[in-house]
Amino acid sequence: MYKIFLILFVIGANSFAQESKEFNLYKKLYPNAKAVRLNQETTIRIKLDAETINITQAFLEEDLYLDESANYNSKKALNFSSFFELDKVEASSFTYTDGKYKEVEVKDFKEKDEIDQSFYDDTKSLNFIFPNLKKGSKSVLKYSENVKNPRFLSPFYFGDFSPIINNKVTIIADKNINLSFKEFNTDTLNIVFNKEEKRNTVIYTWELKNIDEYDYEANTPTYKKILPHIVPIITSFKLKNTNTDLAKNVSNLYAWYYSLVKDINKEDVDENLVKLVTELTANKTTDLEKVKAIYYWTQKNIKYIAFEYALGGFIPRQANEVFQKKYGDCKDNSSILYKMLDIAGLKGDLTWIGTRSIPYSYSEVPTPIVDNHMILSYTNNGNTYFLDATGRYVPIDFPTSFIQGKEALIADGANYIIKKVPIIPAEKNAIIDTTTVNLKGENLIGNTKVEISGYNKINCFNYLENETTDDKIKAFYNNRLQKGNNKFLIKAFSEINKYDYEKNLIINYDFTINGYAKKLGEEIYINLNLVKDLSFYKTKKDRKNDIEYKHTNAFNYTTTLIIPEGYTIDYVPENVSYSNDYLSSSITYTIKKNSIVYNHAYSLNFLNLNLNEQKLVNSLIKKTEKAFKEVIILKKI
Repeated sequence: MYKIFLILFVIGANSFAQESKEFNLYKKLYPNAKAVRLNQETTIRIKLDAETINITQAFLEEDLYLDESANYNSKKALNFSSFFELDKVEASSFTYTDGKYKEVEVKDFKEKDEIDQSFYDDTKSLNFIFPNLKKGSKSVLKYSENVKNPRFLSPFYFGDFSPIINNKVTIIADKNINLSFKEFNTDTLNIVFNKEEKRNTVIYTWELKNIDEYDYEANTPTYKKILPHIVPIITSFKLKNTNTDLAKNVSNLYAWYYSLVKDINKEDVDENLVKLVTELTANKTTDLEKVKAIYYWTQKNIKYIAFEYALGGFIPRQANEVFQKKYGDCKDNSSILYKMLDIAGLKGDLTWIGTRSIPYSYSEVPTPIVDNHMILSYTNNGNTYFLDATGRYVPIDFPTSFIQGKEALIADGANYIIKKVPIIPAEKNAIIDTTTVNLKGENLIGNTKVEISGYNKINCFNYLENETTDDKIKAFYNNRLQKGNNKFLIKAFSEINKYDYEKNLIINYDFTINGYAKKLGEEIYINLNLVKDLSFYKTKKDRKNDIEYKHTNAFNYTTTLIIPEGYTIDYVPENVSYSNDYLSSSITYTIKKNSIVYNHAYSLNFLNLNLNEQKLVNSLIKKTEKAFKEVIILKKI
């Protein structure tokens, strides 16, 4: 017995000894974390050299893996470009065995192109694998890079989706370089900041310890709205007794942008492009109709492909080249639109804008990280239209959904204008569904006319482009237009205004839902709440972050039930109506001679909801969900 106990004790001791003291400490402190960052250090050196500013950035990342998912974190990639030149990279894995860590260096690094950005996409990645990562392992990554343009200092973050034990940022700048620091989401953190002058430099340090992980949740707005971070900005510098403003305000940013685009499209215009514009605008009686014709042609015929290098990521191609190749990125689309309008005697303005993934305003961060997209603005009778030809099926009075509510920096020669892109109201993004149903036993047989507008229509068109057969299209509609339950089946359908830019998409279809009604004795029970998609907008009680949607929405479902011969109405639910600033929802029942007309109308008037707003929306959805359970009762005469 003593021997068995001794063996078990030794086995247990050996098993425990396979984990390091720091593993046991952090596993206890963060039992739900998959990994913990033990150390994160960033050192940025900014100095004046001859007639330029040299910037180097050095990074250290040390991670400890707390569960078996460590192997999934072994693949790593470092991005770099002509603006961020990767200098030196060292990476190692550390496996804990026999009471100590054993180091294995990464030897194999592979370079790969990354061309999925819309604004600057000469980005490449250096890919590698940390060898033999497992529970209890550590990884250490050290790398440095040269920042080739002083306007491109990157934000530094004090939180992540894993805990961070020690996070330190140091900026060492020559005294003649002036910096400002814009803080975001840092109010609740105890960041220790220090500034000291040493010889010819100013040293700034920020340090923060023991940061819990941030939760990743679906449909959360950009991580830049959640994670605490600081954006460093070189506002000005003094060289040879001359002061130069670099990024002090929006005027500095615009002056640089304008210097990059002021000379585009100076060459003679391709005669075929002139001919095309003449044909497109023939018989158009107003300027707005001419702009529409040009804008819709560009959406349809210039394929979006991003492929740029260095400042080419900021300078549009010549309109002639874009026209001849029939492809380009966002700047190229704007360039050809600009020139085509000019050929037609109309004025468009090149416009810089950040998508909703960037939360900064131009006054907050007057550097190129404030935007990542280019469009064309056109003003007619006091109305500004934001033309983004990278979109598909986008009518002229709609911006693309991902720039709604964002500031637009509009070129006006050597001057600029900042305008906010409107948020399209819910009633313009409507789905209006009108249905008539008959009962055949317990089966529901119906026909529907559904009218789809706004972003809902655009989304449908984008999906339908990939559905190339009638069977695939029917399957798409079966899924998208489902009513009642999963026994819903479309028998036949027709489409009106398909791929039309300005008319609503209309779908007429016949359907059945077998076994939907319940017949008990002389009574029939039927729930006319055939579509309960409002419930999709209810968020979880324990959600911790804001939630974001692509656009506002309005829905109107009207269902007319033909009362079967030999039956009369025994019970109809009460009408209900609820509303607040974000959601309105009403359900009504109207009795007619031989039918009951049900209507559910609701409107979602938001793009983003914070936690308190989510609670307000949830409370109304819960009330509506109670009404969803109500049934009408028909009784045999």
